[in-house]
Amino acid sequence: MYFLCRDCSILDEGHARACPACGGDRLIFHPRLPALSVAHIDCDAFFAAIEKRDNPELRDKPVIVGGGKRGVVSTCCYIARLDGVRSAMPMFKALKACPNAVVVKPNGKKYSEASRAIRSKLEDMTPLVQMVSIDEGYVDLSGTMRLHGKAPASMLATLARDIERDIGITISIGLSGNRFLAKMASEMDKPRGFAVIDPEDAAQILGPMPVSSIHGVGPTFASKLARDGYRLISDVQKADQKSMIGRYGESGQHLWLRAHGIDHRRVTVDRERKSVSAERTFNEDIASREILTDRLWSVCEETASRAKKHGTAGYVVTLKLKTKTFKSLTRSVTLSEPTQLARTMFRVTRPLLEKETMGGTAYRLIGVGISDLHAAGADQVDLIDPGIAKRAAAERAVDKARDKFGDAAVQTGRAMRLDLQRRK
Repeated sequence: MYFLCRDCSILDEGHARACPACGGDRLIFHPRLPALSVAHIDCDAFFAAIEKRDNPELRDKPVIVGGGKRGVVSTCCYIARLDGVRSAMPMFKALKACPNAVVVKPNGKKYSEASRAIRSKLEDMTPLVQMVSIDEGYVDLSGTMRLHGKAPASMLATLARDIERDIGITISIGLSGNRFLAKMASEMDKPRGFAVIDPEDAAQILGPMPVSSIHGVGPTFASKLARDGYRLISDVQKADQKSMIGRYGESGQHLWLRAHGIDHRRVTVDRERKSVSAERTFNEDIASREILTDRLWSVCEETASRAKKHGTAGYVVTLKLKTKTFKSLTRSVTLSEPTQLARTMFRVTRPLLEKETMGGTAYRLIGVGISDLHAAGADQVDLIDPGIAKRAAAERAVDKARDKFGDAAVQTGRAMRLDLQRRK
């Protein structure tokens, strides 16, 4: 049996109750500790942790990072979670559950700086770093023993202490032989945790967990699985792979593989961007088609701006709406050529919006996104809109003016109406 001391990073054989090198008692025991090399790094309550770091008065208070009463919770600290607050929860529900919470507006600049600092520390260990969001990522430390003279587990223990010392937040680490199991392990011992799942033990460890523990199994799919008799991961493990594929298609294949701890995905340096989008939550529910149309133009412009910055264009344009009862609906259109232009997004989503506003439904959120992304090239000729080339040139000229003189340098009539509405 091997043990790892999280306080001094020593990795040795034995069954010590305390570390023989430093006397620390934060020990991890596992027979294959030196052999496992794929890890998932997850920052604990990242945004809230940064806010507490920068304001010590918040240390022992429940903290929620998010928007106004009409917004949602971006994240919250573990104290707030004890009262039932969760990420993506509507703010009014969060404050009802935890009325004493301190609400802090998000500060993207601070969070990005901390994320970059963490990534830099990961890249000091290995070039195989795959950040999947601002506060979590994977590393593959295979072959680094020869370079650093330490096993991956030892390096990860040192990483956790360095991040806590230098950046002022804590992380949880999951160590395994593949990405899926590393992610599952990091969820097992939060916050400030370090857990290990050996692929050989995966079936036994995963078995008692609900199927919803597997990433990609949402509430709707979980309900369907429960009706079919698959409530626990062990239920899926007992099923035949072919029958799962026959019943659920690709989702059944994914579910069966993950239930057995199988994941062939590699840690890749560059994560492929799947979509670009923007959305807005309103201060008050809006039923007016005219006002919603103006808001639609605003999110089309923002989505287009983000797409241009990333140098990407999408074949699929999607309209997203959320009702006052928090029911979400999406409507999509597939184009003959990919776009990154606000005018094209607006042209194809406006009819979708008009259809959804025929009954006078009030909405609290509107969004637009593009997917099925490709590298942006020259503007394509659009047979449905022959004048698109001229309008595209005009839009790009507006982009240049805004980059140079600010967003208010050039405004459309719709944007000006929105400004007037906000001032009122």
